[in-house]
Amino acid sequence: MSESSIFTRILAGEVPSEIIAETENAFAIRDIHPQAPVHLLVIPKSDEYRNVVELAAGDPDLLGELVGLANSLAAEHADGDFRLIFNTGPNAGQTVFHVHAHVLAGGLKEKTLGA
Repeated sequence: MSESSIFTRILAGEVPSEIIAETENAFAIRDIHPQAPVHLLVIPKSDEYRNVVELAAGDPDLLGELVGLANSLAAEHADGDFRLIFNTGPNAGQTVFHVHAHVLAGGLKEKTLGA
């Protein structure tokens, strides 16, 4: 990546944000524009992958670590049930091209994106 993503800058302490969970290779923060009662972001510390397709092809173990962290966060911040969303490409709503997962929880119903 030519310019550091907002997530890289958060991890470096250049942009304020509360890191609510962290593993060796990933971290989690609250989404600043929540779409559900619980809306967290799970982000690899490396900005090597722009989207989940690149991540799955390049480092499936890291993808598994993101899913595991999402599961732990849902258990801690909700009832354990959660929706996991990866936006891939601008036409799918991706605005930050540093792969990240949206963890949504808290009384979601089928056919809804958020609260």
